[in-house]
Amino acid sequence: MKNLKLKCIYLSVVLLFLNCNTKQDTNSTTNKSIATTKIPVDGGDTLSIEQFMKKSGLKGLSVAVFEDYEIIWKGAWGVKYDDILLDQQTAFSTASISKAITALLFAILEEKGKIDLKVPVNTYLKRWKIPSNYYTLDNPVTLEHLLSHTAGTTQHGFADFYEGDHIPTILESVQGKLPGYNKEIEITFVPGTKWQYSGGGYTIAMMALEDHLGQSLADLAQEHIFTPLGLMHTTMKQPNEAGFLTNTAKAHNESGEVIKTGLPITPQVSASGMWSNPTDMSVLLIEIQKALNGKKSKVFSENVARRITDRVIREPLGGWSLGWERWMAMGNLDWFSHGGANTGIGGNIYATMEGGKGIVLFGNGPNNVRVPLLDKFRDHIIKTHGWKVPIDQNLVKPVPESLLSEIIGRYQHSAWGGIVYVKEQDQKLYITFNDDMELIYIGNNAFLIDELSHIEFIPKDDGVTEIRHVWDDNSKGDVIMRKIIGKLPVELAEENKYDEALAAYIKVKNDTPENPMVQESQLNRIGYNYLSKKQYEAAVTIFKINTILYPNSSNTYDSLGEAYLESGDTVNALRYYKKAYEMNPDNSNAEKIIQKLSENKTS
Repeated sequence: MKNLKLKCIYLSVVLLFLNCNTKQDTNSTTNKSIATTKIPVDGGDTLSIEQFMKKSGLKGLSVAVFEDYEIIWKGAWGVKYDDILLDQQTAFSTASISKAITALLFAILEEKGKIDLKVPVNTYLKRWKIPSNYYTLDNPVTLEHLLSHTAGTTQHGFADFYEGDHIPTILESVQGKLPGYNKEIEITFVPGTKWQYSGGGYTIAMMALEDHLGQSLADLAQEHIFTPLGLMHTTMKQPNEAGFLTNTAKAHNESGEVIKTGLPITPQVSASGMWSNPTDMSVLLIEIQKALNGKKSKVFSENVARRITDRVIREPLGGWSLGWERWMAMGNLDWFSHGGANTGIGGNIYATMEGGKGIVLFGNGPNNVRVPLLDKFRDHIIKTHGWKVPIDQNLVKPVPESLLSEIIGRYQHSAWGGIVYVKEQDQKLYITFNDDMELIYIGNNAFLIDELSHIEFIPKDDGVTEIRHVWDDNSKGDVIMRKIIGKLPVELAEENKYDEALAAYIKVKNDTPENPMVQESQLNRIGYNYLSKKQYEAAVTIFKINTILYPNSSNTYDSLGEAYLESGDTVNALRYYKKAYEMNPDNSNAEKIIQKLSENKTS
């Protein structure tokens, strides 16, 4: 192993830095570790994990690192809740990482002949059928479509529920009878032709499996994955069910407070209901890697491992397999991975297609608190372990000035609607998703991101430069980003320019109704992001626009009522909660708030 002696010295230094709020398990392959707990942050400073957590407000963090198919280091910092410390066995809500494990389960059951991923999914559905429409006439939806997010299904994600809430069934979930959705799931493009992330699609897959086999997804996962692997701290049971785990981290908000009971209940188990810890997830990932690389796995065949990691579609950037995101990045390595974010808790799992390398990180805090720390820690681990394929310097060329002026600017990602920046800094060119990544020019308007992800800029006569992905075989992918001219509707909303923002959103919806930025669920997520940051005026603006674009959705009025309530405007809060309740009398939460606000008004 490279730098083995140096890494042993570093491990001793790491242990000296740990305080009473930190627990580490170094019993497995103790002769390797991350080089230091000091993480580089903006401005050239470094912070220890504890300092970074205190600065960001993250309550708890748990991490495992593996290399050469063995866990080489793991650590836990902070608390599960109150003053109760985390330990290595503490399980977290893994949120959307559940999708990757669900896809793995389907591949195992397919190999065992219990289900066919290529037949129309309506063959297996009994409680409900996917409604036929123009897109499905000649192309029925299959489980393979659902598991690769290529079915065209609506419903991006779902709200969290807690003890005392009305917990919807999966039938209500696909029928749209729950917060955030008032329409049943439908198909919005020809299955297999595009990619569109959909928790709703995974919920259909779960229903089909349970209808067909007569067992719960949680029991099937336990039988075919968790028990064979010996994963004692992983389950798809929910906090309101017998058999749920006892050692769990609770969800926290931006203020570091536990959210309600802190244990989100997720009836859409396949989409976001699994609980686990970094050690268990590392064991699972290593077994997949062994199967992929000709090493004997205790549970998975090579066929299953290939089935879940082979790309089904090449877009968005990096491609997507059955349940797993595939991308060439982070040290120029080929990864399969997934992230997850339930409200106030979540994490990421990363594994390389070759070499048995990987990282699992979980934290109990909201996205804006958790994600920056987890991303920087991930990058630091990769750098200190030397996980990098060097670039061929013979490929590198200077960027022509004429091209530089064409490509610098802001871009909108076509798959998720977010803003991506291309900028020049310190005589280098960077593209920014969450972090800055250097662009290496190799000629013919083409660049390498992080030295192996290959993209091409396409300047247009109208000034709208486009970006598309280029694959290893030099085939060209679809356009994944377009340069932004002027301001996006969301930027106008953030500036509280309601009339201009509304007009811009209406234009986009009329011109391109399938555009992610004008989907009800996307606007709802943006509004709640502003709400979490206490940007009440921007939140109200977005939610109000959503009621205009989707006037028949009770959820848009419910969200607007919540924004007014949190901002202290109880008059408008009562008004919009009443509107939401009129449209959906099953909204027990709105009913309670209306009653409380009405009592306060008359007292």
